[in-house]
Amino acid sequence: MSNPNLTLGDRVFIYRNLHKKCWSVKSMKTKLVIAHVNSIALENVTFKVSEAGRQRVLLEKRKNVHAGVVGYICDLPSESLLPIKIQYNPYKAGDFISEGSPIKVAKQVLFDMNSLFLLKP
Repeated sequence: MSNPNLTLGDRVFIYRNLHKKCWSVKSMKTKLVIAHVNSIALENVTFKVSEAGRQRVLLEKRKNVHAGVVGYICDLPSESLLPIKIQYNPYKAGDFISEGSPIKVAKQVLFDMNSLFLLKP
């Protein structure tokens, strides 16, 4: 892990930072943003969407931070995994979507430059 603010096993909330064009990592302990990264892996993941925040986006037609992923920072496994893209669009659905279906939890996900992937063996 190259960022000194990030430690394996830390519980974090990650969301897409549209201004910096990267992922913002917020500590669940301090509630402060501790890093901005282009890639990171999480395990024991829960996908969170604030419906009130989503409704504000729909009403104002202006994006705000209302959705993200909570999990524990981990290393990428050495075994071969199948990456399946996960998407979130507040104008289309109130959930994160993977393979056409809503997704609430996952064992492991990978955040890459502009995409979020579910990792399956």
